[in-house]
Amino acid sequence: MRYPIIIHPDQRLQEKAEPIEYITDEIVALLDDMYETMVAHDGIGLAAPQIGKKLRIAVVEVDEGDRFDFINPEIIERKGTSIDVEGCLSIPEVYGTVERADEVTVRYYDREGSEMEVTAYGYLARAFQHEIDHLDGKLFIDQLIDQIKPEDLERYMEEHADD
Repeated sequence: MRYPIIIHPDQRLQEKAEPIEYITDEIVALLDDMYETMVAHDGIGLAAPQIGKKLRIAVVEVDEGDRFDFINPEIIERKGTSIDVEGCLSIPEVYGTVERADEVTVRYYDREGSEMEVTAYGYLARAFQHEIDHLDGKLFIDQLIDQIKPEDLERYMEEHADD
């Protein structure tokens, strides 16, 4: 099932999500529905608050076939920093630069209830941080360094491809 995306300035995007106490069939089905919704909207990540669910779950897939289903994720380590462009399904046509850690280690539960840790670098680390921020009621626009107009995005990306 595909969900509609909640659009800023909807206040639900700024509320802290509630931890999952038990991983049920409904939670697993919701992860699958979130993934389907994310893909249908051409996204690389989606957090439950973005579909109106105040639950601490998110899905991320930067590279096809490398999907992460996060239940109660928390960043336990950060290293380095970089500035890069971000956008968000909940804030259409808004892009801008944000400073984030280059490397993060995330502890979470998978859909089977196993505690997991993953260390991510670069763009994947950025995606993890962006989605976990959603679970904490934080939006990328709250951290913008410079906003980039949609019509300037492609040129900006070309000019900074080697950064």
